[in-house]
This record gives sequence, structure tokens and C-alpha cells, in this order.
Amino acid sequence: MRPFHARNLFIVTGGPGAGKTTLVEALQAAGLATAPEAGRAIIRAQHAIDGPARPDRDRTLYAELMLSWELRSYEAARAGGRPHVCDRGIPDTIGYLRLIGLHVPPHLQKAATMFRYNETVFILPPWPEICTVDAERTQTLDEAERTYEAMRDVYTELGYRLSPVPRATVAERRDFVLAGMRKAAERQARA
Repeated sequence: MRPFHARNLFIVTGGPGAGKTTLVEALQAAGLATAPEAGRAIIRAQHAIDGPARPDRDRTLYAELMLSWELRSYEAARAGGRPHVCDRGIPDTIGYLRLIGLHVPPHLQKAATMFRYNETVFILPPWPEICTVDAERTQTLDEAERTYEAMRDVYTELGYRLSPVPRATVAERRDFVLAGMRKAAERQARA
């Protein structure tokens, strides 16, 4: 089976507490289609049902649910055809497993190779001033920095072009991503 290249899907990634979700929400308010982060939604649902697929119970099962969520989000967004911004993607699950020292199963590596996003990936660096802990985000700043590095490494290894999003206001970050999406579309049109 040949890889799918969903060039209409743009990833926003990085460590926790860097403003990814706020940025994705601002892009949604600007009229773009978006996909929410899998991890937070899974943790919320698993807490509600006292389920086992949580980072504090069964990290492998949690990662499998993240992969399933991302595959579903990928297919739904790809089918839409219009530009779509995803709060994380399939490669983030690889980064998560590496970060916590668990084996990356072959089917996950294959998924990251088979289901490709736009070559431009927007990555948010750690931002200590806005990094906070809550019921679903329990990572420390050190863990946020290591997560950022894991995501940077995974996306680079998979051949994506990283576009670091500057620390700025939400509106400035939104505009940076919108401009980057336009540049990516222009590059594709020339190719």
C-alpha cells in the first residue's frame, strides 16, 4: 500500500503548556477546520468511566487509543479536502512512547509512514511563563521541554519541515501559522 499524502492537513505540535490548543482554537475562530488533541480527550473520557487507558494506568493502551483517534481524525479531515489544522498527529504518539521509554510497535511506525500530513509542521517551543499543570496536563516544565525535543526529533526523522512558532500573542501566532500555510500551498503549487 502506498502512503497517503494529505497536504491539506497541517499539524501543530510541541510540548504541553506551550499554547497549542489555544492556537488551534484561534485558527478555528478564523474559519479553519480543526481536530482536537487526542490525549486530553482520552484522559477526560477514561477518567469519566474509570477506564484503564490513561498515562497513570496503562500507557501502552493509552498510546493505542491515541493512534486510533489520530487515524480517525486523519481520515475524516482528509476526506474534507479543505485546509485542516490538527492539534498533534500520528507521529506525536511515537514521540510519546519514546519519551516514556516504551517500545514503538511496528504498526505505529508504519502508520506514521503511511498517513502523511502537509510537509510543513508548526512546532511550539516550551514557554515557561504559560506552562501550567491541571487535571489532564500533569507534566512539569522539564517534561514539557523533553516532550518538545521528542516531537522535534520524530517529525524531523519522518522528513517533515518544522516551522517553529514564535512566542507571541495568540493573534500573532495565528497569523504566523496562516502565513506558513499559504507558503506551503504555494510551494505545492510550484512542485
